[in-house]
Amino acid sequence: MIKLKIKSGDIVRVIAGDHKGEEGKVLRVYKEKNKAIVEGVNMVSKHTKPSAKSPQGGIVKKEASIQISNISLIDPKTKEATRVGIRVEGDKKVRFSKKSNQVL
Repeated sequence: MIKLKIKSGDIVRVIAGDHKGEEGKVLRVYKEKNKAIVEGVNMVSKHTKPSAKSPQGGIVKKEASIQISNISLIDPKTKEATRVGIRVEGDKKVRFSKKSNQVL
């Protein structure tokens, strides 16, 4: 398993695939599958039967997962997609933007 440099709560941009160029917040990361769920990106329709939870039933829109390799972190300083590095500061490992060299 590889070290993932994208975490929940990060703002990312899709860099490949059908949703290229869209931006959103990472809601969840699945390390074992190398996938993430991004808010408002890769929406799918799910047909649901009426139940106690949803008495109406019908078609529900929800986010599907997207490959980690297809998303890139947005640099908070330049607002552009950037690569992420890891360095040691003191006794802690921190993530930093390779474009602006700013700690994330």
